[in-house]
Amino acid sequence: MSLIGLVDCNSFYVSCERVFQPRLRGLPVGVMSNNDGCVIALSNELKALGIKMGTPAFEIQHLMRQGRIHLLSSNYELYGDMSQRVQSVLEEFAPAVEPYSIDEMFVRFDGFEPDQLLEHARQLHHKVRQYTGIPVCVGVAPTRTLAKLANRAAKKIPGYGGVCVLQAESVETHALLRRFELGDLWGVGRRLVERLAVLGIRTGWDLAQADPKRIRRQFSVTLERTALELRGISCIEMNDFHEPRQRIMTSRSFGKLTDNLGEVREAIRQHGQRSAEKLRHQGSLARAVLVFLKTNPFRDDLPQYSPSLAVELPRPTDDSREILSAAGHALQRIYRKGYRYQKGGVMLLDLIDADRLQLSLLDTPQSDAERQRSQSLMATMDELNRRMGRGTVKLGTPSPGAVWHLRCNHLTQRYSTRWEELPAVKAR
Repeated sequence: MSLIGLVDCNSFYVSCERVFQPRLRGLPVGVMSNNDGCVIALSNELKALGIKMGTPAFEIQHLMRQGRIHLLSSNYELYGDMSQRVQSVLEEFAPAVEPYSIDEMFVRFDGFEPDQLLEHARQLHHKVRQYTGIPVCVGVAPTRTLAKLANRAAKKIPGYGGVCVLQAESVETHALLRRFELGDLWGVGRRLVERLAVLGIRTGWDLAQADPKRIRRQFSVTLERTALELRGISCIEMNDFHEPRQRIMTSRSFGKLTDNLGEVREAIRQHGQRSAEKLRHQGSLARAVLVFLKTNPFRDDLPQYSPSLAVELPRPTDDSREILSAAGHALQRIYRKGYRYQKGGVMLLDLIDADRLQLSLLDTPQSDAERQRSQSLMATMDELNRRMGRGTVKLGTPSPGAVWHLRCNHLTQRYSTRWEELPAVKAR
C-alpha cells in the first residue's frame, strides 16, 4: 500500500527558540519580522491573549515591558538549521522526504500495512520531538490532499494525540470531510470557497461527491484533481497549485554529480531567479531565502553532505537582485570542497502580499523612488522573458560576502549546528 504523510512542525519559529530557552515554554511568545516590524509567528499562549498574525510590534511593546509577553527577533539561520535536523530524523524513518516549506515535509510510507503504519507514525512523532525538541503533528493518507486533512485533524482534534492515519473510503475519513469546511482544504482559496458555495458545495465531503468533469468545466483542472484526491485518487504534486503559496521552492537535480562551485552557483542563480519570477507573478514579497544542497544518499562510496542555510532579507522584496544576492551569500557559506552534489534549490520564505507591505519610519522619498525603480525593472524583465522566452534576460552573478545589517534587538544567538549549545531534550 502506498501512503504519504505530512509532518508539520507546531509553531515552528517559537518552538525553535524554546529549544534553546526552555524558560519560554508555556509563556506567550512571538517572533517578529524584518527589523522587528510585526509579529509573524505566535505561540498558542500569545494567540489566547487576542494577538494576531501581522500585529505591529510597537502596538504591544507595553506588554513586553510589563513582562506579560516575550517578543524575539527572527533568527532564520537557526530556523533553517532546525528544519534540516527535523528532515534528517524523518529520513531515518521514511524512504523519501520532500520538503514543502521550512516547517512542513511530505514523507513516503510505501509497503506498510495499516496497523503497522499507525505505530510507525507515532514513533516518528515521538522521535522528532526527542531528537530535535520540535513538536510536530503527523497526518498520513493515500493522497497529499487527504494527508493535509489528516494533519489538520491531528493538530485540531486532541483525541488524535498529534497523529492521524486515514484510509480513502473509511467512515473516519468521510466524517472529517463533513466536519472541515472547504477553506480548510489544501488548494482551495477564499475566492474558490465563495464560488463553490453558490453551487451548494461547502465542505470537503460536498467537493468529493461533486462530478469531477463539471468541476473541471466550471473551475479548473487543479480543483478537479483536488476533488479526486479527496476520493483517494492520487493526482497532485507539490507544485500543481497556482493560487498564492506560503512558500515558493525551485529545485532540480543536476545533470550529473558535480563538485564544481561555478556549476553549483549557476544552478542556484537560475533557481533563485525563477523563484523570484513566481513570487512576482502571485503578487507576493519574501522575507527570507533558504538555499540547500544535497549529495546522492545512495552512493555509499562517496562522502555525504546535505547543508541548508536561511538568510533574512533586509526588507520584504520581490527584486531578483536582492534575492540572488542573498542566495549567493548562503551558498558561499554552505558550499564545501570534496563533495559531489546531486541537487540544489532555493526556497523563498514568509511570503506576504505585496500590497500589504508595512513601511518603515526610516523610509525616505529616496526609498520610495528606489522601490518604484525596482518594480519597473522587474516588470520589464518579466515582460521580455514572457514575450521572448524564459531566460532571455538573466542577472549576473551576485556579489559574494554581502553585509547584512538588520535591526534585531531581541535576536537569540543560537545556531543548532553548534551542538554544544543544544540542551538535552527529554522525550515526553
